[in-house]
Amino acid sequence: MTTKLKKLSDQIIVITGASSGIGLVTARMAAKKGASLVLAARSEEALHQLTREIETDGGKAIYVVADVSNQDDVRRIAQTAQERFGGFDTWVNNSGVSIYGKIEEVPIEDMRKLFETNVWGLIYGSLEAVKHLKQKGGAIINIGSILSESTAILQTIYSASKHAVKGFTDGLRMELAMDEAPVVVTLIKPAAIDTPYPLHAKNFMDREVQHAPPAYAPETVARAILHCCETPEREITVGGGGRAITALNHWVPSLVDKFMENVFAKQEKADYPAQALDQNGLDGPVGTLEERGNYPGYTRESSFYTAATTHPLVAAALIGAGVAITAALLGSSKNGGGSKHGTTTYPDGTREVH
Repeated sequence: MTTKLKKLSDQIIVITGASSGIGLVTARMAAKKGASLVLAARSEEALHQLTREIETDGGKAIYVVADVSNQDDVRRIAQTAQERFGGFDTWVNNSGVSIYGKIEEVPIEDMRKLFETNVWGLIYGSLEAVKHLKQKGGAIINIGSILSESTAILQTIYSASKHAVKGFTDGLRMELAMDEAPVVVTLIKPAAIDTPYPLHAKNFMDREVQHAPPAYAPETVARAILHCCETPEREITVGGGGRAITALNHWVPSLVDKFMENVFAKQEKADYPAQALDQNGLDGPVGTLEERGNYPGYTRESSFYTAATTHPLVAAALIGAGVAITAALLGSSKNGGGSKHGTTTYPDGTREVH
């Protein structure tokens, strides 16, 4: 069945993991567009600060201190939204933690803790959302990763959790469609995003963690999330670089394995020592409002690939213009007289001598 979603300015949106990175940027962006927000995270200090910031700017927001690995906490998020706003229209499962290091060096209890947040927390949130939305309609937006489709070396447990997120999200979507429930279930798959994600990870390596290139700004993901609040989408990949890795992993997986082993593993390590092991977001809240991380290179503020998938008419116009320019260039080269040699310059900057 076709589900019509409300305009963003008319929505109440639940965002978990709202105190940093993608969740924080999404909350700020949604508030500016007029949405009312229910913000959840483990750090009360950060949530209180963010809520006051949004209210000072004229927005509406409440917060719930919650650890999504605790099902009772997740129930309390939904109850608070019901009590304050009469419910919600979109639930964004964004909370996530990570671990870096070789599998043999990571304690099993840490692996379980990661799954409790990344997988069970998302399941708890999705089920609470279904209870509320199955009759009235709305959207569930789950934050996966390009690592839902492939695996990053030295991030194996995180990658495994995001595979599980995709499997659960796809199954939930199909079951709701089978029941003809008016709920849109979307999976967002970001590439490397310049957030505090690496710094908040529990790092068992000897050097600090950083993203391998290319990395995108968290705003690229926030825009995709807010697009999906209003527009039914099955899934969206954020970042053309990530989409390329996914495609390569499908067609030439052994080549991607070699790249991971010989190149990517080095790119993930900064040239300075790691912070203390107990300074991480797996074992407890970090407690500060941070949008960006420690990515050392140029952060891409937009993604043409993602813009094309979310706004196909714009993409078609740009592609059409490129085809027209190419045709004109080719035509001028053919009509350039009797010269035996010439050069054609194409829109992507490549040159052909003929």
